Amino acid sequence: MVILTSVLTTGALTLTACGSRDSGSKSDSGSTTLTIGVDAPLSGENSTTGLGIQYGVQIAVDDANKNNWVPGVKFKVKALDDKAQPATGQSNATAFTGQSDVVGAVGPLNSGVAQSMQQVFASANMVEISPSNTNPALTQGKDWATNKTRPYKTYFRTATTDALQGAFAADYAYNGLKKKKAFVVDDKQTYGAGLAGIFNGAFKKLGGSIAGTDHVNTGDTDFSSLVTKIKNSGADLLYYGGQYDESEKITKQLKGAGVKIPLFGGDGMFATTYIETAGKAAEGDLATSVGVPADTLPAAKQFIATYKAKGYKGDYGAYGAYAYDAASAIIKAVKAVKDGNSDKLPSGNDLRSKVVTAVQKSDFEGISGKVAFDQYGDTTNKQLTVYQVTNGKWKAVKTGTFNGS
Repeated sequence: MVILTSVLTTGALTLTACGSRDSGSKSDSGSTTLTIGVDAPLSGENSTTGLGIQYGVQIAVDDANKNNWVPGVKFKVKALDDKAQPATGQSNATAFTGQSDVVGAVGPLNSGVAQSMQQVFASANMVEISPSNTNPALTQGKDWATNKTRPYKTYFRTATTDALQGAFAADYAYNGLKKKKAFVVDDKQTYGAGLAGIFNGAFKKLGGSIAGTDHVNTGDTDFSSLVTKIKNSGADLLYYGGQYDESEKITKQLKGAGVKIPLFGGDGMFATTYIETAGKAAEGDLATSVGVPADTLPAAKQFIATYKAKGYKGDYGAYGAYAYDAASAIIKAVKAVKDGNSDKLPSGNDLRSKVVTAVQKSDFEGISGKVAFDQYGDTTNKQLTVYQVTNGKWKAVKTGTFNGS
């Protein structure tokens, strides 16, 4: 179990919205303190990547305070654990919006959790920026493939979508790995099922065939039946849509049964925990993730050094830099609002509403690259990377910008 200090749980937190009160709280020095909420799985499943989000935001807030990004304003972080559960995420969103000094939120990790939170933030006119949600429907509506319509103007993300990620993976599987027969599995969740479906369609469009499809449940540990199906299908690749918690077990049982084919997944699999748990069975497996490797970005060097020096738990590699940039976008939006209001912060909900508008106009160089959003709230940074487990570590094998065609 990961034990966290200064992380609030949702159970005992009940707050009432006070839109008429002044935004933030005044300190003795006369500065105003604003809070940035963080929602992510901080314990249990997915916590390795969830903690990377929390501490990515913490480093951004520390940098903003140290370097006086917004004169007269100090920021703090309130992190709530959603345990990768939609209902808990919704409760956390209610807690954030009900606290008058919370100006915006970063998260969640999981697309399914995001679906339960979006309406809450929209009703409060509070900005929500996810560094990791990739399901296209969150920004482009349920009919995104044929008719894109933005559901919520308060929702943004610094991660690109599965529409690109799934097709990017299919292209690499077919043209890069020369695989022709894929077995496709998902965990029935919003993220996993969506990603697997996009891979399935793109792989067939390229000329590949689907040897079979199946589904698993989150929390499953025995995949013997699935392994038998894959073995009998003659597939030369297993594509998995879901998180590392299940895929690390699937690949271990698959290789243990003598099925020596790679498991290929999405960014939900891209974590050091996958390799640590699967061990040698992970060798040769692959995952796509958003952006480019953080350790190759000059602007991210100090961030990585700080993360390591602080001894923060979790894995910054997947979303840490994107969480930093999401928090930075909120902080820079507060500055823009203050600068445009005679150097004063608007009161109550007026600040939240104006921050949403300012985030939409974001245009700056972050530590993950250019930070800007299109008309749907999606990042304009469309870079993706394929990683492969090589000698016990994730190694980037292809990086590029993919338009899905």
